[in-house]
Amino acid sequence: MQTQTQQEYDQVIEQCRALFLAKTHDYGTAWRILRLPSVTDQLYIKAQRIRSIQEKGTQLVADGVNEEFIAIINYCVIALMQLHLPADSSHDLPPTEVAAAYDREIQANRDLLFAKNHDYGEAWRQMRVPSITDIILMKLHRTKQIEDLGGKTYVSEGVEANYRDMLNYAVFALIKLEGEKGKSKA
Repeated sequence: MQTQTQQEYDQVIEQCRALFLAKTHDYGTAWRILRLPSVTDQLYIKAQRIRSIQEKGTQLVADGVNEEFIAIINYCVIALMQLHLPADSSHDLPPTEVAAAYDREIQANRDLLFAKNHDYGEAWRQMRVPSITDIILMKLHRTKQIEDLGGKTYVSEGVEANYRDMLNYAVFALIKLEGEKGKSKA
């Protein structure tokens, strides 16, 4: 039997996956051209936009905060796939290979989430969405620093751990936003 968190996580990921695969149909795997620092910068742009909207309370471009968190999830998956694809693999990947790689990365993230969720006792449920945004931004700054160090750290986890954490925090944000939307309707 699935827990509430497992069900909510799977619903968010199902939405993200469907969008990712639809974009793969439309654009192919153009993202393969991006080096990891470029993916990190794209993630930064998305997270910074969310923070700006949260602080200003308004937005002028149609895509909302939810869409930006979905983009963070999918860019994190792109980063993880880029990390694990062989350097000499083609830039043009078949959709079935992309779907399988997406699913592998999400399963690894899901496993990590539930291990951490067990240890932390779902503490994220007590967090505010703007705090989650700040944590994602902090992890982006860490990732940029690790990239600038050429991946050579003394005691820190590498970029993969940061991408995985950002992905899961973005899922948490979407779960919380959906919950807030449900409360406002009641």
